[in-house]
Amino acid sequence: MKYIDKITEIYVEVDEFCKNYENNIKRNLLTSGNNQRNRRFKMSTSEVICIMILFHLEQPRNLKNFYLYTVKTHLKNEFPNLVSYNRFTELTKKAILPMVMYLKSMTSGKCTGISFIDSTPIRVCHQRRIGIHKTFKDIATRGHCSLGFFYGFKLHIIINDRGEILNFCMTKANVDDRAPLKSGQMLEEIWGKLIGDKGYISKKLFQYLFMDGIHLITKIKKNMKNIPMDLKDKVLLRKRSLIETVNDSLKNICQVEHTRHRSLHNFMGNIISGLIAYMLLPKKPSLDIQFEKSNQLAIC
Repeated sequence: MKYIDKITEIYVEVDEFCKNYENNIKRNLLTSGNNQRNRRFKMSTSEVICIMILFHLEQPRNLKNFYLYTVKTHLKNEFPNLVSYNRFTELTKKAILPMVMYLKSMTSGKCTGISFIDSTPIRVCHQRRIGIHKTFKDIATRGHCSLGFFYGFKLHIIINDRGEILNFCMTKANVDDRAPLKSGQMLEEIWGKLIGDKGYISKKLFQYLFMDGIHLITKIKKNMKNIPMDLKDKVLLRKRSLIETVNDSLKNICQVEHTRHRSLHNFMGNIISGLIAYMLLPKKPSLDIQFEKSNQLAIC
């Protein structure tokens, strides 16, 4: 295992967060006044989250095989309270909210003034099997991207120039790429230049973001008039392929997309743990950006 030496480091950090999270929940939880059982599970939430992160870091293709033939066979000493695979999938439902909070508070990057935004399709089945697909029936929708039509969801992410994820959200496949920006939920702690593709072109959106201190930069369509653009902005716009590389890493290394889901909870747990695993990768695609004294932008 490539990350066998980092299991302890990952677990300690996750366990420390889970303890603080549970204490805050108990402190602010409303009760009915009646005594209720608070029996602990045999396998802790931090152990479940750690195994989910390891699954994406080790890059196996199947969670069940990874749990049965890797974790239960080679990692018994690291995880002494292992349960059956069916019980493990049930415990992952309980771990979704702590994983989201851990991703938002512990592993997310910081805005540097240069950010990139894009959406990528998350397919849940092949086009030919849409009619018989049951897991996401009435939840997933058909959408269109540069590669054609697909059935599933969209993952919207914002990254900085270091390849770190600043914010993310999931929408249905038929939702406009500009919708998450209009709601303002993805723009918390985002400032400076925001580079996107042609799908984010909107005069109202540009003015709305500009009032909040965000300069939206996009290419123009063929039927639009050419507008003078600063040289720095042109260079940054050509480097928008950085976020495409991040999307490729999320899908091919961290496996946030596959068509073997059997429940919505399993789908969400896979997405969140995949994003956490990406943030823990030792090397991420990034840009070496330096501003010279001559006010010119140098990208190495």
